This record gives sequence, C-alpha cells and structure tokens, in this order.
Amino acid sequence: MNNLCTEIGYASLIKQGEQLCGDHVEVVTQGENSFVMVLADGLGSGVKANILAILTSKIISTMIANGMGIEECVKTIAATLPVCEKRGVAYSTFTILSVVDNEYAEVIQYDNPNVIYLKNGVNTEYPMQQFEMEGKKIFSSHFELEEDDTFIAMSDGAIYAGVGKTMNFGWQRDNIVEFMEANYENIYSAKTLATLLLDQCNELYAGEPGDDTTVGVIKIRQRNSMSLLMGPPVDPTDVNKMMALFFSKEGKHIVCGGTTSELAAKYLGKKLEA
Repeated sequence: MNNLCTEIGYASLIKQGEQLCGDHVEVVTQGENSFVMVLADGLGSGVKANILAILTSKIISTMIANGMGIEECVKTIAATLPVCEKRGVAYSTFTILSVVDNEYAEVIQYDNPNVIYLKNGVNTEYPMQQFEMEGKKIFSSHFELEEDDTFIAMSDGAIYAGVGKTMNFGWQRDNIVEFMEANYENIYSAKTLATLLLDQCNELYAGEPGDDTTVGVIKIRQRNSMSLLMGPPVDPTDVNKMMALFFSKEGKHIVCGGTTSELAAKYLGKKLEA
C-alpha cells in the first residue's frame, strides 16, 4: 500500500423556487482505501428529479461497491427508474468515480459534463473508451493515481451557469477548466475545491440558480498521521508509559479532556494554558 489517501468533497445548489435538489451524490467505501462516488442528475427538477437522482446514485454505488459490472448497473437502472410521462423515458444522467487502493481510478460517464482531470493543478486530457449499453452511450476511462491528482465531476447546471443573466451562452467546460487552473492550490481540500467552483456558479446565476448544480471532487494526497489521546489510564502508575507511547507516534498529537491535558503537560514539562 502506498502512502496516499483519497479526499472526497461535494456540494450542491438547488434550483431557484425548488425545495429539493434534483442532483444527488452517493459515496460508498470498499474497505479502508477504496471508494465509489456517484453523481446523478435526475430529469427535470423538484421532487421527481430528486427521487430519480437518489435512486440512480444509490443503486449504482451499491452495486459497484459489491463488485458488479457497469453493464449490470445500467440494465438495473433502466429497469428500475420510473418513466417520465412527458418524455417517455426513464432518465437520469450519472458520473461514477471509483478509486481502488488509492492507486487506480476508473471514471464512467453518461451524459453529464466530462470530468475534469487536474495533475498538480493543470488540466490533463485523458482517453475515453465509448460503448453503447441499453441504448445509452457510456464513456469509460482508467487512471494510475499520483499525489495531487484531482477529479472534478459536475452536473450540467455548472455549464449552464449564467445563461440569460450574466452570460449569453452559459459557462462552458473550457471556462471552468481555466477557472479551476487559475484558482487551484495544493493546500486546498477536495471540499474546498468543490465549494470554490460552486460559489462561482452561484455568482454567475446572480444568486438565483436556474438549474440544480452539483460539484463532486476527488483528490489524491499524502496521508497525514494523527494520534488522539482521551482519558487517563485506569492505573495511575501507567501514566508515564501511556504518555511515552503516545508521544512516540509520528504526526500530530491531540489530547482531549482537562485531566488528561494536565497529565500530558506535566509529562512534557510545559505549562498548560486554558
């Protein structure tokens, strides 16, 4: 196992006038170092779109996390989702990002804006294999992961931001790439990057989103060690042994509780400040 870890962050804007978001993000863990994130965009907006998105993301993430293939997932989605009365289709777009052991990633996309792939903050083009399944064009890509690799998934509300308000034709994917490259910092977490992009979308919508907008980010970074100490030992004679073991660990140290903090301060020979 390498010394990398996976950060996942996401956030959403709800369409103006609606109470529920028509997008949904579902994250499922597969052991300690493997994850599946699904971003689904339900047809339309409001309650129906919300239900479609939740069903899609939960079904796909659960099936993939249990080792089932994309073909079986798509067939299940087609058979499960209700059919829209107006359009006559069972419809929800989705983006799947699967990380395995913090070493490999697979991105599967259906009708959402293409995932942006940043290496050290710079946009990097990647090959996509296209195949058709149940009448749907699916795109699949595979990656070997390195530190600071960042994947940005989004619903189409992001590329439509500003239409009819601050922009004539919306914010295109190339514009989003330029924005993220210009604002990327290594210290930013996945949640920070997702919020940064979403805040810009909200600004382009002039605070009144014309569509549900969701951004999901996966970032690969170095693992940071941290040790947490809670409560004194049952046997007071074990205090020095416990403190020696605790402070011998690498990384940051966090001590919880007043009594334990006093014992730690005494062991270190430092003054405890309230």
